[in-house]
Amino acid sequence: MRLSPLTDMTLPVRALAMMAAVLFSGVTQASATSESIVRTSPLGEIIQQYPAMMSQGIRDGLKQTGQVEPIIADTIGGIVSRAFNTADIRDQVVNNLDKGLSEPQLQSVQDWYDTKLGRRITSAEIAASKPAAWQNLQAQSSQLMEKSKGTDREALFAEFDKASRATESTVDTAIAVQMGLASAMSAMRGGNGPTFDQMKQQIESQRSTLSAAVEQQVYAAYLYTYRDFSTDEIRQYLNFLETESGARYTKVVTDSIQKAVMKPIESVGNQLVRLLNPGAPPAK
Repeated sequence: MRLSPLTDMTLPVRALAMMAAVLFSGVTQASATSESIVRTSPLGEIIQQYPAMMSQGIRDGLKQTGQVEPIIADTIGGIVSRAFNTADIRDQVVNNLDKGLSEPQLQSVQDWYDTKLGRRITSAEIAASKPAAWQNLQAQSSQLMEKSKGTDREALFAEFDKASRATESTVDTAIAVQMGLASAMSAMRGGNGPTFDQMKQQIESQRSTLSAAVEQQVYAAYLYTYRDFSTDEIRQYLNFLETESGARYTKVVTDSIQKAVMKPIESVGNQLVRLLNPGAPPAK
């Protein structure tokens, strides 16, 4: 299945979903529990992978379209990587958790990540977020899907996807990223080619198609990330996600995902305009 040049982005969706906890709002004094959650959950390590994840995903997606020269795709990837400051992102993650959850809820989340299973889940999700794992995921996805047909592991996915909001949040983020890049591309063309409104309409019209493609990617990532866990252990993880504290934690994380990427993406768009079409006005 081929999408439009703007929607054909190979973002590592499970890692992207895990990174939803980033906010670019004002920093306040955060609690020790919020700090501890970022340190002991997958969030802290995944934050470090985030610039490389976004850069590689956008670089690969642009190259696959065949409509952008490889050197330009690499240039854009480099600009994307430099647009994210991991120290600032970490500060905002901690602050967002502190504002979004009560102290008892934070402690409940911390207590779960301190369990033996919580530590194993953390290690697995960190490993799956690293760039080296992306190729392994692509190579093994078909085999994992075939092996899981008709199993309890497959049956648990729908509940897992709903509880983690992985597909929903990733589609919203992908649309937001595409809008930001569309604005930059429109400005670079200087009136030649599709307008921003036309590209926006095209992107929105393909939301359902994108959602189906992302769901498949999320499913493959789910099978790969938790391949060494029993269905009972995955169920225990789901039980945590579906508790009041776990659900609130997930909601705070996923509701923040667009803000996690749009401020840097807007900066990227304006840098691209200055680099590739210096006479054009800034991207809106």
